[in-house]
Amino acid sequence: MTMALGQDQERFSGETAWTVLDAANDLGDTITVDACRRVIDADLRGEAPARSDIAMLSAFFG
Repeated sequence: MTMALGQDQERFSGETAWTVLDAANDLGDTITVDACRRVIDADLRGEAPARSDIAMLSAFFG
């Protein structure tokens, strides 16, 4: 999946990160859970999430 960073950030902020968080929690994927929490926290603060966290959420669907 190749997208511009801005598109990735829109796609994986807020609600999508919560969805991935629920799925990762169910699977016991603590690394993805941590990345989701950082994306959600950044979204709540109005900041851009780290590229590495966006990559982690993208990989979850891959």
